[in-house]
Amino acid sequence: MAKVSAQRSVLMLCGDYAEDYEVMVPFQALQAFGVAVDAVCPGKTSGEVCRTAVHQLSPHYQTATESRGHNFTLNATFEAINADDYDGLIIPGGRAPEYLAMDERVLELVRKFAEAKKPIGAVCHGQLILVAAGVVQGRKCTAFPSVKPALIAAGSHWVELETMAGVAVDGNLITAVMYFGHPEFIQSFIKALGGTISGAQKKILFLCGDFMEDYEVMVPFQSLEALGCQVDAVCPKKGAGETCATAIHDFEGDQTYSEKPGHDFTLNKSFESVDASSYDGLVIPGGRAPEYLALDEKVIDLVKKFMDAGKPVASICHGQQILSAAGVLKGRKCTAYPAVKLNVVLAGATWLEPQPIHRCFTDGNLVTGAAWPGHPEFISQFMSLLGIKVSF
Repeated sequence: MAKVSAQRSVLMLCGDYAEDYEVMVPFQALQAFGVAVDAVCPGKTSGEVCRTAVHQLSPHYQTATESRGHNFTLNATFEAINADDYDGLIIPGGRAPEYLAMDERVLELVRKFAEAKKPIGAVCHGQLILVAAGVVQGRKCTAFPSVKPALIAAGSHWVELETMAGVAVDGNLITAVMYFGHPEFIQSFIKALGGTISGAQKKILFLCGDFMEDYEVMVPFQSLEALGCQVDAVCPKKGAGETCATAIHDFEGDQTYSEKPGHDFTLNKSFESVDASSYDGLVIPGGRAPEYLALDEKVIDLVKKFMDAGKPVASICHGQQILSAAGVLKGRKCTAYPAVKLNVVLAGATWLEPQPIHRCFTDGNLVTGAAWPGHPEFISQFMSLLGIKVSF
């Protein structure tokens, strides 16, 4: 069950090989905004995992490529849920909807949300489940282009959008083409739940690099955009429109995390054009990028400017390697991925043990987290420093 202390409760319908971003971004963003999210999968129980898929578009191929994503841990049991206990439903895309659409228990659940006129958000191929449930007749919908024939055959009014970041809203039904549209998709879903966002006219800088952790850049990036912030992502020696490779760091029973290739992340601003004084806050993702970014004097100088000005800075996982190299941790209290403890302590900081791993801490203008499972706390604490609030 969802936590009773949350302002709203939402159910997320998962399955094996759902798209990695399309599960985790709304799952963690909504929690950061004060919404409890229960993720379930037919035939699986709380604590079990669903494998996810990384789907990417490439000019070299006529459809999306696929590779293995993170393992997503469910936090509720499908057989134990009751639709009446939730205020809304999220259906991620990927390949999972293809088989979930054949499960009558899934379709009955979706119909209950539709009949109650509760907010339903579906992205990419998730709309196949809406089609199979018979709830799109007469409704305006969009989806990944290959889902268009099914939606039209089911009586939906297809909405042709100009970009893969497009979103269609028809009353309580919010549909998106792909994860590129998450910011508008999540913001529209929050509004459908009765939420309002205040204080979000902020400008945020993301310090990126090759093989930063996939979730640790995209989840906070799209969460902040969903709040209405202007978010600029930069990388030394790269310009707007270029990409950074990302790494999927996961916990799979080994003595340290495993690594797989993640999504390519597109930068939207040139590093050389950045003026720290024009931003309200800084985010430093983890992964392996901080190892080499910490050697770049331009990066160090940029970080010092944010810290010297007392602006909100949020750093996660190995991102604290950059803070340590910049000499801005002396006398501060912070956490990081446990393997970075040595850097933090040698930099003169008081180490805060991340137990459990999702614990995050705020010390003055500085928010630190240990790893991506802590994103809801990490983003929420950064929001507090920025003066951003979601109310219901």
